[in-house]
Amino acid sequence: MMALTLHLKSVANLRGKGDRVAKVTFRGSSFYSRVVANWEEAAHFNEVFRWPLASRLDGSEMLEIQVYNYSKVFSNRLVGTFCMVLQKVAEEGQLELTDTLIDDNNTSLNTSVTIEIRYQPMDGTAALWNHGEHLDVPDDRDGMFTFETDSLLSGHSRGSGASAKRSLQGSIPTFRKSGKGVFAAMKLGKIRSSKDDYKKDEPAVLDMDDLDNKAMRLAGMLEPDAVSLASVTAVTTNISNKRSKPDIKMEPSSGRPVDYQISITIIEARQLIGLNMDPVVCVEIGDDKKYTSMKESTNCPYYNEYFVFDFHVPPDVMFDKIIKLSVIHSKNLLRSGTLVGTFKMDVGTVYCQPEHQFYHKWAILSDPVDITAGCKGYLKCDIAVVGKGDNIKTPHKANETDEDDIEGNLLLPEGIPAERQWARFYVKVYRAEGLPKMNTNIMANVKKALIGENRDLVDPYVQVHFSGQKGKTSVQKSSYEPVWNEQIVFTELFPPLCKRMKVQIRDSDKVNDVAIGTHFIDLRKISNDGDKGFLPTLGPAWANMYGSTRQYTLMDEHQDLNDGLGEGVSFRARLLLSVAVEILDTTSPEILSSTEVQMDSIANISENATGKTEEFFLFGAFLEATMIDRKIGDKPISFEITIGNYGNQIDGTSKPSWSRKKKDGENDDEDSELIQNSSEDEADEEGGLESVSCTPLMRPVITDRNYFHLPYFEKKPCVYIKSWWQDQRRRLYNSNMMDKIADKLEEGVNDVQEIIKTEKAFPERRLRGVLEELSVGCSRFVTLANKDLNQSGRTKLDRERLKSCMREMDNMSQQAKQMRTQVKKNTVKDKLKLVQNFLLRLRFLADEPQHSIPDVFVWMMSNHKRIAYARIPSKDILYSLVDEETGKDCGKVKAVFLKLPGKKGFGPAGWTVQAKLELYLWLGLNKQRKEFTSGLPNGFEEVKAAKTAPSLHSVPPVSLVYNMKQVFQLRAHMYQARSLFAADSSGLSDPFARVFFSTHSQVTEVLSETLCPTWDQLLVFDNVELFGEAGELRDDPPIIVVEIYDQDTVGKAEFIGRTFAKPAIKMCEEHYGPPRFPPQLEYFQIYRGNCTAGELLAAFELLQIGQGGATDLPPLEGPTDFERGPIIPVPLGIRPVLSRYRIEVLFWGLRDLKRVNLAQVDRPRVDIECAGRGVQSVLIPNYKKNPNFSTLVKWFEVDLPENELLHPPLNIRVVDCRAFGRYALVGSHAVTSLRRFLYCAPDKASSHWGSAGEIIVHVDSVEPAIRKMDTLVKLDATSDAVVKVDMLEEESDKERKKKKKKKGAADEEDETDESVLDWWSKYFASIETMKETLRAQEAAQAEVEEREDLEIAAEAADIKCDDPVRKGSRMRERNKEKRSAKDKKKCHAVDAAEKRTIKSKVDELMVYNKELETEYGDFEDWLHTFNLYRGKAGDDDEHALDDDRIVGRFKGSLCMYKLPLSEEITRDVGFDPNMGMFQSIPHNDPVNVLVRVYVVRATDLHPADINGKADPYVVVKLGKSEVKDKENYISKQLNPVFGKSFDIEATFPTESMLTVSIYDWDLVGTDDLIGETKIDLENRFYSKYRATCGISSAYSLHGYNIWRDPLKPSQILARLCKEGKIDAPQYGPGGKVKVANRTFVGPTEIEDENGLKKQTEEHLALMVLNHWEEIPRVGCRLVPEHVETRPLLNPDKPGIEQGRIEMWVDMFPMDTPAPGPAIEIAPRKPKRYELRVIIWNTDEVILEDDDYFTGEKSSDIFVRGFELRVIIWNTDDVILEDDAFLTGEKMSDIYVRGWLKGQQEDRQDTDVHYHSLTGEGNFNWRFVFPFDYLMAEEKIVISKKESMFSWDETEYKIPARLTLQVWDADHFSADDFLGAIELDLNRFPRGAKTSKQCSIDLIRNEQDLPSVSIFKQKRVKGWWPFVARDENDEMELTGKVEAELHLVTAEEAEKIPVGLGRNEPDPLEKPNRPDTSFMWFLGPLKSIRYFLWHNYRWLILKALGLILLLLMLGLFLYSIPGYLVKKMLGV
Repeated sequence: MMALTLHLKSVANLRGKGDRVAKVTFRGSSFYSRVVANWEEAAHFNEVFRWPLASRLDGSEMLEIQVYNYSKVFSNRLVGTFCMVLQKVAEEGQLELTDTLIDDNNTSLNTSVTIEIRYQPMDGTAALWNHGEHLDVPDDRDGMFTFETDSLLSGHSRGSGASAKRSLQGSIPTFRKSGKGVFAAMKLGKIRSSKDDYKKDEPAVLDMDDLDNKAMRLAGMLEPDAVSLASVTAVTTNISNKRSKPDIKMEPSSGRPVDYQISITIIEARQLIGLNMDPVVCVEIGDDKKYTSMKESTNCPYYNEYFVFDFHVPPDVMFDKIIKLSVIHSKNLLRSGTLVGTFKMDVGTVYCQPEHQFYHKWAILSDPVDITAGCKGYLKCDIAVVGKGDNIKTPHKANETDEDDIEGNLLLPEGIPAERQWARFYVKVYRAEGLPKMNTNIMANVKKALIGENRDLVDPYVQVHFSGQKGKTSVQKSSYEPVWNEQIVFTELFPPLCKRMKVQIRDSDKVNDVAIGTHFIDLRKISNDGDKGFLPTLGPAWANMYGSTRQYTLMDEHQDLNDGLGEGVSFRARLLLSVAVEILDTTSPEILSSTEVQMDSIANISENATGKTEEFFLFGAFLEATMIDRKIGDKPISFEITIGNYGNQIDGTSKPSWSRKKKDGENDDEDSELIQNSSEDEADEEGGLESVSCTPLMRPVITDRNYFHLPYFEKKPCVYIKSWWQDQRRRLYNSNMMDKIADKLEEGVNDVQEIIKTEKAFPERRLRGVLEELSVGCSRFVTLANKDLNQSGRTKLDRERLKSCMREMDNMSQQAKQMRTQVKKNTVKDKLKLVQNFLLRLRFLADEPQHSIPDVFVWMMSNHKRIAYARIPSKDILYSLVDEETGKDCGKVKAVFLKLPGKKGFGPAGWTVQAKLELYLWLGLNKQRKEFTSGLPNGFEEVKAAKTAPSLHSVPPVSLVYNMKQVFQLRAHMYQARSLFAADSSGLSDPFARVFFSTHSQVTEVLSETLCPTWDQLLVFDNVELFGEAGELRDDPPIIVVEIYDQDTVGKAEFIGRTFAKPAIKMCEEHYGPPRFPPQLEYFQIYRGNCTAGELLAAFELLQIGQGGATDLPPLEGPTDFERGPIIPVPLGIRPVLSRYRIEVLFWGLRDLKRVNLAQVDRPRVDIECAGRGVQSVLIPNYKKNPNFSTLVKWFEVDLPENELLHPPLNIRVVDCRAFGRYALVGSHAVTSLRRFLYCAPDKASSHWGSAGEIIVHVDSVEPAIRKMDTLVKLDATSDAVVKVDMLEEESDKERKKKKKKKGAADEEDETDESVLDWWSKYFASIETMKETLRAQEAAQAEVEEREDLEIAAEAADIKCDDPVRKGSRMRERNKEKRSAKDKKKCHAVDAAEKRTIKSKVDELMVYNKELETEYGDFEDWLHTFNLYRGKAGDDDEHALDDDRIVGRFKGSLCMYKLPLSEEITRDVGFDPNMGMFQSIPHNDPVNVLVRVYVVRATDLHPADINGKADPYVVVKLGKSEVKDKENYISKQLNPVFGKSFDIEATFPTESMLTVSIYDWDLVGTDDLIGETKIDLENRFYSKYRATCGISSAYSLHGYNIWRDPLKPSQILARLCKEGKIDAPQYGPGGKVKVANRTFVGPTEIEDENGLKKQTEEHLALMVLNHWEEIPRVGCRLVPEHVETRPLLNPDKPGIEQGRIEMWVDMFPMDTPAPGPAIEIAPRKPKRYELRVIIWNTDEVILEDDDYFTGEKSSDIFVRGFELRVIIWNTDDVILEDDAFLTGEKMSDIYVRGWLKGQQEDRQDTDVHYHSLTGEGNFNWRFVFPFDYLMAEEKIVISKKESMFSWDETEYKIPARLTLQVWDADHFSADDFLGAIELDLNRFPRGAKTSKQCSIDLIRNEQDLPSVSIFKQKRVKGWWPFVARDENDEMELTGKVEAELHLVTAEEAEKIPVGLGRNEPDPLEKPNRPDTSFMWFLGPLKSIRYFLWHNYRWLILKALGLILLLLMLGLFLYSIPGYLVKKMLGV
């Protein structure tokens, strides 16, 4: 057994005389020595400490010894520290030395320590880390040494205190597994780990509490759990030390439906595979389908259609729904069309994206029918998922440039490769066990009578859902233990874009199949995508299924639980399954190409494949059962504990057949090594041991009017269950270790957040400590996890997970170590975020996907019915010999709250506690059973079951009898509560608190009508009896439950909320004094269900009553307030220290008060109250006429706590004063934090700005100031620097010219003509600027992240450069991905900057993509708005929002300051004492104002019509004025451009709330509200930010940028100076102006309309206004000229945006000069153009036809095309399609077709060039396309009716694209498509000069080639390639076309008309076509001559020659005989 032993001998040369104590620490485990009393020079400890080791000693490890001066009362003081590296010990095994200590400053002291260290290594296998089970020492019950584990993993384990009995002085210590009663899950104020551990890098500032706690522990009493802020917990079942709100986002328990809205925009498709398609896109989510319109004859259709789907379902159901996008070819009413390709993704993936959306991403389409085919095209879309309250930031919609980089913008989450492969997912289903019966007994009895057989009442089958597909196994008739041995195979792209697989066991039924149980497999948890990752794999492993209770009922009210919605309340079954994934090689020929789900049978699996079956033992002791709901309290109650089906007595168990088999001779090596089994005869006796799973019935006793308790007192019932499971504890052990690291980390993070929140000192130190703990914990995990000896049943996932977890933990350890060095005061918050990422990662890793032992259920039974339950994960109570691996609640007393099952637990029923148990649980192997009582509170005797013989020691007890009890007095100091839930219809509550402790309860008094009660009451609980040892109780006292109720006059009190606390404990021998007593008041978060319902300020102390009785306790003051009855106030030492404050209240007015009891409010008054003092406003005599107050400022004085955090809330109430002295409460508001209203005296240094030197700011006139704002330097008021902001850009001009030359013709822009510019030019230029700013921010952020990544990577490399294997490969891969993404962002930013330099100078405005209020703090710079509430607050369950309770608004402000106030303030010039701190605010008399509302456009409106569109129009309402723009509705548009302005005259304050609504126009019926936005104009009007009319960037008298404000800049500046009490601006020569101590230099000339220049000061004044925030003391950022984007909301769908509206508001007081006319912002009318396209020639067109005679390939070429005038000159190299009939020669009958995108119905064709044998075609044919074009948006505007039934035309905006196609004409069949080209008229490649130069590269490398725009070039001629895709989806050249494009305006087209084709006017000459271009049947001889002679002339000539030769030879042979005869005869 490996161990490290330290013999601490003595410490010498100590200064002074006193008690000494030493602390020794190794591997995070600490021991304290005994206290050596009253030694002077030296302290002789002579003690031995021993650490059993699980892994070898590393030479780099450290041992630390700290010596303290010990004090019983005060904190221990550190004398010095000795640290030693154990390298020599590791090498030699023994070392003895004497060395000096060092102090906090690392200075050596004279004090020396003498020690001896021994290391006992062990050869062979590593031993288990073990607390002395193998040590042969007597069992010393008390334990000789305290064993404090401050390590991260075992923070819960404590020693039992120093013992007085020293039986073995200096011998080997014994260790005792303690923990006794630590409620781990609810350890509210956990012991903070010693700060000393992490203060080595700076002077140690010792925490007084810390050492004091140590002192207490050393005195034999473990550390008290002083209640800290950690005690704030959120609870429904378990109490945890999580302070944060319980996470309810994707919890399985969240089965409650929620509102979701999914919006999908289908923008366009590209590169669709197929010829000449008519594509339609189908959007499918779950069962909902919607279709786009059909686009004809195009492979790249443009839709830009918006769809919205609304859902009201639980989150789990929502996130599992599949979004399916399919492209279908030629779908119509009669046929469903053919599927081109689909894309699938689950909603959860979208919701996990940043902002819950994908924006402008390309989905890759694949064919589910043929997986061997590649990509079938791309679909560009936006997808957003909005839950209630989610706010989606959409990038700006206007003027988008097409993102052509498809590969870089794929619709895939980060980290998923672009090339996804097809894979097979094999789900193997083997067998199931423990199924419940799913049929009635009546049916079974009938069957038994008829057939005579007794059958199992269930017919199960398994159904698996994955990625929108489902497969199921066969049905196994009548079987509780069905065996299937089948596999379901899914074919899906890998990695899949759906996270979960749903496996369900269902019962087959003739009527309706129902689910028995559901299990979800999260694919992320069974795979790893890193370098060393693994494909999804699982099992074979058992999956436990939970659901409703097992008894069968016809209508199961909890059926939802069986479907996987909500937390299962009972074990239903377990299923043995496995999952495997195989990546397919789609090129192999034998592969099945379909994605249909397949079913196969598989071989059986061996019994032991899932691990060896072991006998487990579960023991439970019920120490207390209190808070039993009174509804159940009248009947006897018992509790039942079940694990799986074991222990279940009601619902009929169906135990596995193997469960009872004795497993003799199968002792596992590990287990026999862990613990020796009990003796032979004991084992035999146990054979008959029956489980006891139920406590005896007992009748409850009343506690108070709400709750009962069971009178357990000293007799505590116990239960025990034996069960048999596969031994897979290793999985749970690893999970437990990670959970503990995570718990400790979470606690540390909460501490750091608390320190930051409460502004305490040194949060960075605590964070360093947290990182240190994390690093140690992770290293410890790596050491412990890697020792699994039990190989049986280990699956591939077990092995891979272990490797992956160890890599991750090692990586995390290194990163934490590295990060610790980087934590500085200024980086705490950033690092804290990274630590929170660690926490999420840890929680993810800790969740074990392969189940083993089922969860334990505790049920409360009454009358044989199950009433309430608690579910406890088995891993939490699992025992292990290694402390870190033990479950956090194993062998501990834990408070468990029972709740109602299923839906019963939703809403108010779920808030009430059904019962609170103090429960002790232990689960372990039966052979380890002797440990099961080790954690129980001491002092009990065991009572065995009556039927067992008393001699049997091994039989567990049925009850425990405690003979040791302690008596305490509990003091609950209930001071106050704040922000309570409003439980009455008045909007207030009548709260009282009920405090429960053990079986006692008391209540505070009821305070009426308040949400912030100050009870100031001490509740005393006398004679509280607690059982167990005093030391244990002190270590971990029971929990206190505080419930807050609202007292109602009729009926019972209504529940408001609940909180939990732990008391500070004082034992009778302890002194009652600082620092622990008296306890401090602290805030506890009150929870109502999952929602917060306020905070309680209280303190709790538990005082032990000793021998002398209560007289020994600290005295109580008598009741001081006899008016309230005998109420004892909170004592002085505990109540806060008070100071005198003055609170000044500004009463401005009341707004929008609703009726009270149907009567209108007429004479309201405001009452202000704080801490019992207050002030009333004057009465408003007539609310309708003037709702403002006549007296503005009042004040009152009040005593408030000095600690700001304890300040009570301030209550604002509005009452209506009615006749006869009656008052009606209108509404109320509680200001919870007065902090923001604290008065801060102005900094004198900055207010004497005259003393500072002058600051000169140069701004030159080249460009408006706003453009170059980023070059300004922020100036201090006191600095005297001269700042030059130069805007001369000669250099950049040169660069710009260079760039222009490079960029080619596209950028050869003329300077923009002033006359062309309008307001929209300014708007679009501003949007570009906004986008660039966002890109620059992204790039900057990316750089910062990259720097951090590199730092961490570099440091990690330094730390562990010698270990390349464990370098966190996954992190590296992620970094790569991140880097590429970041590089992309940076490139974007650079491109944008380049574009920017080219952009012409247009004056800009600010475009805010949010509300103006968020940018300017709601304009509450001095006037605040307080919402008044009335009515009962709604709960989240009922989906009510607080907005519904708002009954009006109070406008005013508060100012609070400590008295006395310094006289300097009141001495200021013009100080008005009546106004107090509210000097120089305007008067609140009524003001007449002209309000001008500009509505620019709306985006993403929610569809209001059945066709998925809306017909929106604007309604503006202010007071009683309402303007409806109904007649100008925009038909069928979800992104309408309104471009309207509305003028309304209003009077503030009566008409100050502006409502802008968008309605949907309907032909029949009332118009529907789409959404509305409300703007409080009054706050804007009076704000110092001057939001009345935005300050523009430049001053001009005419043109698009004309000055809007009736006051000139100089007048505005003079007014601001006067209001700010600073000198008027001084204008000097040379273009200078001086304001305060700032001098601005700028231009002084202005051009009037006639172009004449004149002198003006306005430019200078405007420059000062644009830089007003730099003016000291009074400066602030003035609102610029702007457009704001506001969300539209609909009251029927609260919290979900219905679209957005872009607008702005100008306000002009009527007493100033009248403003000019409104700016013209009407939408730009599209300009009419005509595109003329001349097709001259084609060339190299592929040949398609065979000639009927010659078989030649030829094509009949014709070209189709736009008034854009397109002239088709030639085609060339066109592929030839046809074979000649006789000769087989290739030819094509070529024609060209063309159209403008979106106008397919207006397509035009050339004539046909017949019989092209070379692919050349000559046309000289002109297309003419007239169209309307919006230059700014680069879109063509088309207006047309959607269908014949449409009422009016719909406007579409479509990119300007010209499509040309080349076709082969056929006479009897459909024409053949040969190829096409699509030219974006804004940017297309310049055509080649000749056919030879024209190649496919023109299309392939389009991005790199110079481009032209027809709108700038006007006329372009050249050769362009035609392309098509071949069978392999590769692009191929199919021809070339020579065309000429000529763009003319409509006016020019009228002047110079042209004819279509070759017609008049301006006809084109006929093409010169070869003779073959004719029809063969019109001139057969001609064609024969051509074809035969042309192709076979040499053959014909040879044939003719041969024939002549043969003729001659024939003649020769014929005539030679005669000739010979003649010759011979001589005739």
